[in-house]
Amino acid sequence: MDKMLDFRTVHEAKAGPRWQALFEYHWPAYEQWYLSEGERERPGYLACYNALRRHMPELLGTYRALCELAGGGDLAARFLSLYQPPPYITGCSQAVLASPASTVLARNYDYPPELCEGTILYTHWNERRVIAMSDCLWGVLDGMNDRGLAVSLAFGGRKAVGEGFGAPIILRYILEFCDSVPEAAEVLARVPTHMAYNITVADAAGRYVTAMIGPDRRASIRRVPVATNHQKKIEWYAHALASETLIRERQLSILVDDETTTEERLIAAFSAPPLFRHDYRRGLGTVYTAVYRPRSGRAQFHWPGMNLDLSFDDFPEERITVRYGSRGLHSG
Repeated sequence: MDKMLDFRTVHEAKAGPRWQALFEYHWPAYEQWYLSEGERERPGYLACYNALRRHMPELLGTYRALCELAGGGDLAARFLSLYQPPPYITGCSQAVLASPASTVLARNYDYPPELCEGTILYTHWNERRVIAMSDCLWGVLDGMNDRGLAVSLAFGGRKAVGEGFGAPIILRYILEFCDSVPEAAEVLARVPTHMAYNITVADAAGRYVTAMIGPDRRASIRRVPVATNHQKKIEWYAHALASETLIRERQLSILVDDETTTEERLIAAFSAPPLFRHDYRRGLGTVYTAVYRPRSGRAQFHWPGMNLDLSFDDFPEERITVRYGSRGLHSG
């Protein structure tokens, strides 16, 4: 049976009624997910607040404002901290093509469409304007800020779960308070994560790194332009086989290592196998392709037959309905 997902662009500089409406719409599903292992498995409010205060104190003002808009409830505040959330598994491929003239960060997000929020959020909560694909209502799956920094996350392909934050809140923190790859790398080395993720960061100056982070080891941050769903070596063989992580990594590495690869060629590769995946039955199909150009402040989102072109200066509010099924993907 086909699955449908509505993508919405939402522009609200300071969090207010539009964010509140998003919260009210998505909260029933998020509450069910947050309590899926039982409430006792989730940390209490004080533990969540103290973790944010210790590791990402600059976010506290925004966090308090969002908690208030969410109704001030205990459970919503714990959820919004993204501290120790339930574990979840994605696919994803991401790559940077950097030259003296321009930087492009492109990625495919592979996940069950019915579990995606589908909100592309343009905000100005702190000193930086941010355009990002939202997760958990203020977390970031991928995005960029107006200082020329772009980020993207992929699951790291390991079963380790520990004490720390969901990566989307760490990416939000980076976009709100960092201007460059070195600043982002410092955050990724310092802030604890509850699961294994591969975070790729690129900036307008052409710098890039991929950080392989996890709860049980120090972050490995290297000047690598490509990431899929394993860290250095395969540790979870079943997931690696199902997600074809090695095949996708090899394809991307060949592309970015080839001096003749243009931005157009790289982006086109994300709309074809092995990078574009139709495995929606197992929750490993491609939900969208995102392309960030941090130097020009442009973000593009692609689906077969449909493109969305956005920038900090031109961000129309739209809704796009995408249908995912065994015969492929259709937008309208």
